[in-house]
Amino acid sequence: MRDLVTPRQVAQAIQVSESSVKRWCDKGVIPTCYTAGGHRRIPLSGLLDFLRASRRELLHPTRLGLPSVSQQDRCPRELATSEFAQALLAADETRCRQIAVELFLSAPSVSAICDDVIAAAFAEVGQRWACGDVEVYQERLACEIAHRVLNDLRALVPEPDPAAPQAIGGCPPGDFYTLGTSMAELVLRDAGWRSVSLGTNLPYETLAAAIRQRRPQLFWLSCSHLAEDAELVRGYAVLVDALEDDVTLVLGGQAVTPSLLDRMPRVVSCATMRELESLARPHQPRGVQATGNVQTTGNW
Repeated sequence: MRDLVTPRQVAQAIQVSESSVKRWCDKGVIPTCYTAGGHRRIPLSGLLDFLRASRRELLHPTRLGLPSVSQQDRCPRELATSEFAQALLAADETRCRQIAVELFLSAPSVSAICDDVIAAAFAEVGQRWACGDVEVYQERLACEIAHRVLNDLRALVPEPDPAAPQAIGGCPPGDFYTLGTSMAELVLRDAGWRSVSLGTNLPYETLAAAIRQRRPQLFWLSCSHLAEDAELVRGYAVLVDALEDDVTLVLGGQAVTPSLLDRMPRVVSCATMRELESLARPHQPRGVQATGNVQTTGNW
């Protein structure tokens, strides 16, 4: 996908005059930068932010380097989960990209796409695997495709302000599942945070080092697999020792249970990406304390 597009490409993509696009640029309606020769260039993420806010339809996405979605191929939102799951299992990466970008442009939040489409599709894939209808390789390939789709969506989200609050996170030792922590990074980025996923299978001591060195306002831990519950409780103590008093520690993932959370009183549990977004949107997450009275965190 292109990072910058021209006013002519924008005009062709949304079927307005090029002079109108230039006028919007000059008025600051659309984020604009300039080449050394003084030509207008429009960040794709800023343009899409404008289109979503103004509810203007992107008629010809290919003019911007985005996947083509014909009227015939458009996926009703209520069918998006099953369509996405089918495309994943068919290894149809193009269709997965089409569905994700179409949903992004139709104005649901990134957290809704993560919860209602990506996580829900993988729940469907998991059920079919349990019934013997899906091979292990299909599930692994689906994860790879979904990860690339998330990277595409990340490119469509505007760059956070350099002064925005910082969030970092990752997966604990023995957890190699990338989608949970990648979705958390994307949702926080969409909420305006400078968020960075540190990766998977990370020792608690190195996570604590990252906290001390990067000094985030929010730290998340995505737990899809735990070898032992006691290991997470031990790791929690290591992380808390590294955290300053006003830093929020967020925990999510299928491996986390209410009984575990009762042993970690400083944790804020987010069961879904919408809950994570709700926590992050005010840009004032500091000092939040958890009650421990939560549901199992299943959408990470």
